[in-house]
Amino acid sequence: MELRQLQYFLKIAEHRSLSGAAAELGLGVSALSQQVSKLENELSTRLLNRTTTGVTPTSAGMAFLHHAQLAVRQIGNAVHAAQRGRMSGYVSVGLPPTTASVLALPLIERMRTRYPDIQLHLVEMLSGHLASQLNARQLDLAVVFQADAGRRWHVTPLLDEKLFVIAVPTLLDIPEGDTVQIDQLGHVPLVMPSAQHGLRTSIIMAFERSETVPHIVMEIDGLATLMQAVKAGHAATIQPGAAAARLGDAELRMVEISDDHVGRRNFLASLSDDELSPAALATRVVLLEVSRELVNMHLWPGASLQPPEALHRVGL
Repeated sequence: MELRQLQYFLKIAEHRSLSGAAAELGLGVSALSQQVSKLENELSTRLLNRTTTGVTPTSAGMAFLHHAQLAVRQIGNAVHAAQRGRMSGYVSVGLPPTTASVLALPLIERMRTRYPDIQLHLVEMLSGHLASQLNARQLDLAVVFQADAGRRWHVTPLLDEKLFVIAVPTLLDIPEGDTVQIDQLGHVPLVMPSAQHGLRTSIIMAFERSETVPHIVMEIDGLATLMQAVKAGHAATIQPGAAAARLGDAELRMVEISDDHVGRRNFLASLSDDELSPAALATRVVLLEVSRELVNMHLWPGASLQPPEALHRVGL
């Protein structure tokens, strides 16, 4: 079995077309088909279903696809490491927007100092989308808010975040004091992300548990715009404290929601150890290290570390 045969197979699976893959690879269709046939003969199984409209992987082909992707990726990492002679490679890390507000820049700075030859690719998107990207092997690591036992992930509980009512001090109906219970917030005008956001779902469930109906006056998908609306005084919001970090020294009131059941747990999820390159394994260590430093230095508003006995690794 040759590396190029794996690469050819992956390209065909991507295009679902022999002609499309051949054009990108600069090969003739006949030559490409012969290479795939040799691969199938060596494996003694059919990898592709060929039809008049294109090609699709068989069930055996789908099983082979995953391992072929990993093999090609690991070989690429090995080549880069050999060429550069020290810890190097390419690592993709996914962060939800609020988490990125606090963690992204310190992580970049630490990686540049410790591993300057590792190319770091940061992706900022909703936690649910990050989970999908992780499952598709398009990310190495991601901070997520649910550890799904149906996925084969390496998962470490990272930290817990309290939620806050965040608003300008002049907003009417903003709670007095430093803490408030969620059943006291029914009259507060709120701007929230839409229902596709996990945070919105968690907050609605917390209101329902307290038999309180929230007063949501607008929905904004996009943390930066949402916090600008809050800063302009249009409404309050309920977010982890990290959300206010995007506004720097903007004068906003943050009132902690004191209910025990209101909060958010962060998990660091990654592909299993045998799927990660040395560079990705090193980056995971750095991300954990930087996160804990930010909490201990009180630079992650409302965050608390998991107790030592909870910081175990769960192979899912």
